[in-house]
Amino acid sequence: MMISRAAMSRLPEYLKYLKSVEESGALNISATTISKALGYGEVQVRKDLASVSGTGRPRTGYVTSELKGQIESILCPEREIEAVIVGAGKLGRALLGYEGFSEYGISVVTAFDQNPKKRGEDVNGIGKNVRHMSEMKDYCREHNVKIGILTVPASAAQSVCDTMTECGIEAILNFAHVRLKVPDGVTVENENLALSLAMLAGGEEKV
Repeated sequence: MMISRAAMSRLPEYLKYLKSVEESGALNISATTISKALGYGEVQVRKDLASVSGTGRPRTGYVTSELKGQIESILCPEREIEAVIVGAGKLGRALLGYEGFSEYGISVVTAFDQNPKKRGEDVNGIGKNVRHMSEMKDYCREHNVKIGILTVPASAAQSVCDTMTECGIEAILNFAHVRLKVPDGVTVENENLALSLAMLAGGEEKV
């Protein structure tokens, strides 16, 4: 079963809770207990867990260690996946310094930019640097990079997207406000921060 984006966003909370109950010695855990502890609806929790582990056993629920392991295998695969950022402006630099990617088994240590003045720059002094776009193809091949994060202006987005796919990237998280054309087999996830805020503001007005 496919895991929805909303369910994926809740998995870290489930994992944190399961680790705590396992440490307390609980061998089994029910969806009801999890829903009460985290404040989610029981139906929602059951649906989320079913997409990860199937249905729990009658009366006993889930084996805590097994469920924890199944969630860990999704969020933290044994082999870390490397992604790259293209566009070392303010947003790109902020994402390069974001540590939350590691919670999902993704490593982001390099950004690429066309500006030669940014080459070799150590972002935020944490050892994550900026490389020139001319180095991108060799880097992606050497590190088997399949995921790219696009943070360039809309006017340059399609051209950069084409370069990314030529480098072997198969999945793109797109922050540019433009719809990208990609070859078959390449996935694009569009992220619009302004729209997300507008939706939140709209929701607040209705309350």
